Amino acid sequence: MKKTEVEKNCAHCVKAQPLADEETMLCERAGVVSGGHYCRKFKYDPLKRVPAPAPKLEKADLSLD
Repeated sequence: MKKTEVEKNCAHCVKAQPLADEETMLCERAGVVSGGHYCRKFKYDPLKRVPAPAPKLEKADLSLD
């Protein structure tokens, strides 16, 4: 089974928490960093990932003509 590659950044790391804005993170190891930063101690947290929006469904034509 092949694992999918996860984008490494502090926004998805267990060791980082967001600050006032979503771009700045507080890392346990590196202190205040940008959300795109990551280090060797990166550990993925799946609960921090924001899923892609669901696709729009087309309305079905249910007329009996």
